[in-house]
Amino acid sequence: QIVDLDVKRNRNREALRALQKDPEPEEKAMVCFGSMFIELPKAKTREMLRQDQEELDEEINKLRKDLRVKVNRLYEAQGKPELKGFNLNPMSAEEMKLINRILEG
Repeated sequence: QIVDLDVKRNRNREALRALQKDPEPEEKAMVCFGSMFIELPKAKTREMLRQDQEELDEEINKLRKDLRVKVNRLYEAQGKPELKGFNLNPMSAEEMKLINRILEG
């Protein structure tokens, strides 16, 4: 699922980039919905792609969080020890700034 959603996210990103590069922003764009092509204003198309991109990001992040739990359950069922460091989360930008201040001075 994560891979499929990531492919969709990359296609959306490519479409957004193509719309940004287009020199005629007031025209309409052809958008494929399933097996149909619909002509929509480019501003509306950009907004739809951005919303879809946000939803895909949220879904991918949710699946990645759930994946950690599922992998731990799998290891537990196999009688293997829990993976070390698998549940780590990255530090926020604010936390990194504080650590850099401490290290510098």
